[in-house]
Amino acid sequence: MNSETPEAKAVEAKEMISRVRTLPRALRWLPAAVTVALVLMTLDYLFNIGLLRVITGLETQFYYAVVALLLPLVYLLWPASASGQDKPVPWYDYLLFVATAIVSGFFVVNAEAILERGWGFDAPTHAVWFSYAFWILIIEAARRAGGWPIAAIVAVFSCYPMVADIMPGPIQAFPSTLEQAAVYHTMSTESVMGVPLQAFAGLVIGFLIFGVVLQKSGGGAFFINLAFALLGHVRGGPAKVSIFASGLMGSMSGSVITNVLTTGVLSIPAMRRIGMSRSFAGGVEACASTGGVLMPPVMGATAFVMAMFLDVPYAAVALAAVIPSVLYFLGLFIQIDAYAARHKIEGLPEAELPSVKQTLKEGWYFIFVFALLVWMLLVMQREAVAPFYATALLLVMNQFSKKHRWGWSEVGDTLGSAAKLFAELIAILAGVGMLVGALSMTGLSGTIANDFIHLAGGSVPLLLIMGALTSFVLGIGMTVTAAYIFLAVALAPALIQGGGLDPMAVHMFILYWGMLSFITPPVALGAFAAATVAGARPMETGLQAMRLGSVIYFIPFMFVLNPALIMQGPLWEIALVFCQAVLGIILFASAMQGYLIGVGRLGHSIAVEAVTRTLILIAGLCVAIPGGGPIPFSHLQLLIVGVAAAVPAILLARWSQRREGVQPTVVV
Repeated sequence: MNSETPEAKAVEAKEMISRVRTLPRALRWLPAAVTVALVLMTLDYLFNIGLLRVITGLETQFYYAVVALLLPLVYLLWPASASGQDKPVPWYDYLLFVATAIVSGFFVVNAEAILERGWGFDAPTHAVWFSYAFWILIIEAARRAGGWPIAAIVAVFSCYPMVADIMPGPIQAFPSTLEQAAVYHTMSTESVMGVPLQAFAGLVIGFLIFGVVLQKSGGGAFFINLAFALLGHVRGGPAKVSIFASGLMGSMSGSVITNVLTTGVLSIPAMRRIGMSRSFAGGVEACASTGGVLMPPVMGATAFVMAMFLDVPYAAVALAAVIPSVLYFLGLFIQIDAYAARHKIEGLPEAELPSVKQTLKEGWYFIFVFALLVWMLLVMQREAVAPFYATALLLVMNQFSKKHRWGWSEVGDTLGSAAKLFAELIAILAGVGMLVGALSMTGLSGTIANDFIHLAGGSVPLLLIMGALTSFVLGIGMTVTAAYIFLAVALAPALIQGGGLDPMAVHMFILYWGMLSFITPPVALGAFAAATVAGARPMETGLQAMRLGSVIYFIPFMFVLNPALIMQGPLWEIALVFCQAVLGIILFASAMQGYLIGVGRLGHSIAVEAVTRTLILIAGLCVAIPGGGPIPFSHLQLLIVGVAAAVPAILLARWSQRREGVQPTVVV
């Protein structure tokens, strides 16, 4: 294959980011077998079937069993270093695989004793040694699956209870011995077996299975073809296709990188073909893929953990995420349309695009299955079992499709892919659980909120800025889920108590700012993956992504200042704030590209354009920001200021156009 083809570049990008190795032929059945065992065990637990009651009868025993199934796989699938990716599995990884299976199996067997005999407070000597081993194995698994930053943070924080009494004032706490720390981490329900793992076992497994099956059965290709059929012919069409396809794909996969490497292979070359630069095409795909993970109904593992932290149904989190995700994609769409209009970039010829009728005829059942999932989530509120029903229906309907019907090879590939996804998540979540456990063990989780409030002087805006920066920095070094979990324990209570802010809005605020590291240099993993596919400079692509996705830096402040944007409040207020936000986002996005729908280019000289774009930008921010609460202005006052800034800017732009003899273009 030519190394310059998009497919080759996607493979190169995937290899650069993922270090999963291929197992020897004799063991290639193992990941699929683990997935089957995990699904059967989860179904028995969730539906209370009772066939595996020896494992699923006790809740903590089920959680231990999930770890015992998946954690050993990490040592086979992820090499100790990047250089081992293409080498055979070394003897010490086989040894670690067996050791992890034995150690985690010990806790499965003794789960009842841990609960009934109080081992979490006074464990026998041999159980303490197993706890030490479990602790070390989890940290190493987190390092292999999540990287050095998360392993270092987990290792330091998990050991923190032993030195808590000698730490500086604000982070000084009650100390623990090595034995107490090890036992607490492995046997309490506040650490390894805490909220992150409980969310994974109770909610995430089903949705991940649904996402993998949907992609492997042709759902990804269907949504991409549907996007091309609907939007490929309009101006800037392939870029708009990227938004539509990546939004749907991201809601399935829950991964920015997977999203880029799936939809980007088709959308980026199409964007290049109509005249968009490599870095712009990569930036579009990175922004679209990032937004996809924030889009309901399936938003990735973090949203399920959020539901557990807030003690609300997952449907409540998905519903709260609707308006923010719509605003983000609207801002991205308007920027792309403005860019295409300004540079006179047309769409693809309709003759080269798939037919809407034929596309729907071949894959209508994907939409039907998605509708079933949404209905069960929002109407029936059966979030734990909804994805299993949707997956079962999809598998049955898929076998009636001549084009997408599975054989045994597709079954094995799907089960193997799911196992890799499960193993990666369990290693990270088990590690992050110890981070939460350390804060709980020392009592710091109850006092650190007061320290944040004191540091900010009780100022709500300053607390929000501190929260945004902390979320962003942690998002650089950790996975989004890990960063969110840490801040949900340490920072969210400060924002809720000290700022009097809505709990759902605060947790969503942390999630959004943790996601920004995917499109913000110097890290910008999503943008760098897209740059590899596009053959662009990574930093240039990151800056383009940052500009295109600029609206996402403001949306979290908008909904945390007025929870009406996350469906909290009276219907009239939700409608009013949403309409203002839509208008504000359109103005803001247009100012970023210097082109406003219905007006045209915002000036034809440097001086005029600078003035008009600045005024439109100010107008957009004033209209979009919700009034009331910590903002000392009402909705109406901000709207008046926005109109006062926008009207002269539009008049000035029209004057500039008449002077240049240019007619405004209004077609989208």
